[in-house]
Amino acid sequence: QVQLVESGGGLVQPGGSLRLSCTASGITFSAYAVHWYRRPSGKEREFVAISTVSNQTMYSDSVKGRFTISRDNARSSAYQQMNNLKPEDTAVYYCIVQHYWGQGTQVTVSS
Repeated sequence: QVQLVESGGGLVQPGGSLRLSCTASGITFSAYAVHWYRRPSGKEREFVAISTVSNQTMYSDSVKGRFTISRDNARSSAYQQMNNLKPEDTAVYYCIVQHYWGQGTQVTVSS
């Protein structure tokens, strides 16, 4: 059974930082890209970033330069370091491996 467990969300002030984690089990993590998406409240989900099998990364324009994603295949884990957070970053964040989704973790940026 494949499972993705996310953690690291929370409430942070504008300009602050958070680090999200995504740990997979039941899947050959190293064989798949890791996608990060987010869903702001009342809006459609949107692409945030992707880490390919060869560890290349790509970011949406809205987070480029502020978010950094990485992966540790030995730990079947991926990470999203989010710096200089803005209120518009408030959303539930998801990691996706193959077609499996994590449960999501809430990030709220507010003063």
